[in-house]
Amino acid sequence: MNKKVEPQDRKILLSETVELGEKTEKGQVVTDPNVLFNEMEREASFLTGSEVIRAAIKRANLDMSVAYPITPQSEAAALIGELYAEGYVREYFRGENEFAVMGECAGAAFGGARVFTTTAGPGTLRAMENFPMWAGSRLPIQVCVTCRGINSPLSIQPDTMEMYYLLETGMLVWHAETAQDLYDWILGGFLVSEQPDVHLPLALCCDGFFVTHTKDTVMLQSDEYCIPRYDPYRSPVPCMDMECPPVRMMRDPFIMKSNYISYATHASWQQEIHAAVERSRKHMLPIMNGSLIETENLDRDILIVASGTAVSQGREAIRLLEEEEGIKVGLVKIKSIRPFPTEEVREATANAKTIFIPEFNIKGWLAREVKSILPNNERVIAGPHVAGGMTLPSEVIVDEIKKVLGVGGTSMKARS
Repeated sequence: MNKKVEPQDRKILLSETVELGEKTEKGQVVTDPNVLFNEMEREASFLTGSEVIRAAIKRANLDMSVAYPITPQSEAAALIGELYAEGYVREYFRGENEFAVMGECAGAAFGGARVFTTTAGPGTLRAMENFPMWAGSRLPIQVCVTCRGINSPLSIQPDTMEMYYLLETGMLVWHAETAQDLYDWILGGFLVSEQPDVHLPLALCCDGFFVTHTKDTVMLQSDEYCIPRYDPYRSPVPCMDMECPPVRMMRDPFIMKSNYISYATHASWQQEIHAAVERSRKHMLPIMNGSLIETENLDRDILIVASGTAVSQGREAIRLLEEEEGIKVGLVKIKSIRPFPTEEVREATANAKTIFIPEFNIKGWLAREVKSILPNNERVIAGPHVAGGMTLPSEVIVDEIKKVLGVGGTSMKARS
């Protein structure tokens, strides 16, 4: 469990039934994703995160998307609807509400479809019951969670608290910092979650507005190419047909009539789900540049460890600290929350004396994750973190580091 996987000779594995070079209904050429990711030329485009989601789905050979509007993902859902009108998505409709959307996605996935949807904040919570059902049913659905505030009073601003709720659903949970991450991981996410020894849903999270509504330069392959279509017959459980209805798969009467068998079955299956999350590591490496983390200047005594756009804010804070105060700080970017890069983070932080974890949520869930795996975790400073949709200016991170170090502010000893 939680073991570091070495990246040597790792490739994206394909179904034996894939016919590379064949064309889709729209004339796109089905291409080996190893070529698509590593060899094919890319051109720069200046896009919002919502437009990036559209660009990725255009190349995803998608069977179905179900939509329901909620800020800040509504634009992305509408843009996918445009792709359906253009013939790049085979089926698309609007659900009754977020709970219904996730149930409808499950129905399509049970039938062997590649499925993508989007949600955010209150929508994530309304749909929550479906997510462990997806995982328990081994449905490789991808949901893009454009994180926003979930608490009352109402906030539509960025807040990553909903990710905390997703961590133990049995889903893969990734956290994109940039629009480029978002683009690459949408395409790569299908290829990871659909592997037979994984076959789990993916919650691909990004910070609402900071990623979805700001423009960034993104390197895209030609849209004349797409990834191979999903092969449902690689699934570790049967896809639904007339001989294998979903009710039998989920609530077999022999299991439900015996409490002992029910307990044993559910316990062993939950263990298998979490084992499958761990098995996804080796498949993630080809699409995450060989590691579940990214690091800079690990020889420094002070490190910032972060995920999502808090990484971007941390980068600017590092620049300000060095230029204005002469304080040198290193960086660890965490790409995946489930599976969590336990060994990678331990190795990266081994020599750090002080570790700061800035977050866009009130509880500091990433700090809890990091503290739980590190020896001498008193080194970890859970913060700064903001809540309720507040922004996290780089200056706030700078001030927190200076205060803890006792530079122009309160020392760590006085603070404790």
